[in-house]
Amino acid sequence: MSVARQPSSWFRSAVVCGALLAAAALSLPAAQQASAQPYDPPADQVPLSTLLTQLQTYYQQTETATEAYNQAKETADQKRTAARKVDKQLADQKAAVAASRAQLGLMATQMYRNGGVSPYLSLLSGQSPQDFFGQRHVLGQMAQQQRSVLGRLTSGEARLKTLNTQAQKALDTAEQAQTVAGAKQKDVQKHLKQVEGMLSGLTGVQIAELQKLEQADTDQAQQRFMDSKALGGDPALRAPSKAGDRAIGYAFDQLGKPYVWGAQGPDSFDCSGLTSQAWAHAGTTIPRTSQQQWAQLPHVPLELLRPGDLVIYFKGATHVALYIGDGLVIQAPRPGSYVKVSPIAANPILGAVRPDLGEQPISDYTPRSIPKNAEQPLPIAAETKAPAKSTKSAKSAKSTKSGAKGKAEDK
Repeated sequence: MSVARQPSSWFRSAVVCGALLAAAALSLPAAQQASAQPYDPPADQVPLSTLLTQLQTYYQQTETATEAYNQAKETADQKRTAARKVDKQLADQKAAVAASRAQLGLMATQMYRNGGVSPYLSLLSGQSPQDFFGQRHVLGQMAQQQRSVLGRLTSGEARLKTLNTQAQKALDTAEQAQTVAGAKQKDVQKHLKQVEGMLSGLTGVQIAELQKLEQADTDQAQQRFMDSKALGGDPALRAPSKAGDRAIGYAFDQLGKPYVWGAQGPDSFDCSGLTSQAWAHAGTTIPRTSQQQWAQLPHVPLELLRPGDLVIYFKGATHVALYIGDGLVIQAPRPGSYVKVSPIAANPILGAVRPDLGEQPISDYTPRSIPKNAEQPLPIAAETKAPAKSTKSAKSAKSTKSGAKGKAEDK
């Protein structure tokens, strides 16, 4: 009878050590993953300069998203207008085809009832050659008229088919553009939530300190810019054109109105909504967004900048303001703020454009007086309200599609 051997003490120790090593190895990835997670220190432990940089980054991202939304919305509006135009053409063509069909039907009925002869031909009862050729002439005219109506009907039906295709394509394009605009709208709201989330973690004292720090940075940037003589000569002596003066007057009338993303008046504005409306009221239509204004309007060097010109900011041309002279602009700065007078160097300058290139400046120009508190720093806060007509535009697009699509399918 054999007796089973008991494991030695060193073997038991080896097993225990192996188990401990295995457990440690299994727990290592989890520990590494936990240590890799970013650590967000409390706001009161972050330097104010860092908080300001983060907040300004969020604001810039929000404005970039806003201008992308503005472009998408403008495209959607244009596509809806094109769809309505094609829809109107389709309706007119359907009416024309129906009229041609009705006319052919009446002619066929008339000729059938009269044996191929118009009723007034029954008056021709003579047998002379003149009578015979008279009958032939009238019948020939009727046949020619029939061929003409039939030709119009054939070409009209072909055009109707083409317009059906165009109408459906226009509606699909409009719907796609509306979908893109909706996605851009959500992007704006996402970035606004970032701003709100950061602000919610700050105390009133911190916000006040951020305002002071931001104002100090702006003052320093403005001083450096003006000392550099980037505007050349004496910018206070320059005058706008007549149209530029009207644009400036409109901008002055909007001082104090709130910034609302996607808005272009009359009660609120975003940055490019203000500049595009200012020039529209001056009698000059310019592109809607800051990127389009930078891309499509004539560029002018800063040393030739005059009141009424538009100053474009940031590398991506995501912000714009209206120059009013003497190193100052009127702008709709950002969510939570209001249309205000600001130093031209409040943001990094990309360049300038002139909507009325070639127009002569006003002689004996007197700059407007800046109202009290128009330049005062405003509270850092987020405004999440969208322009009221955004929802209306979406409903309009849906209504247009449902109505016009039915017409496109009804042939």
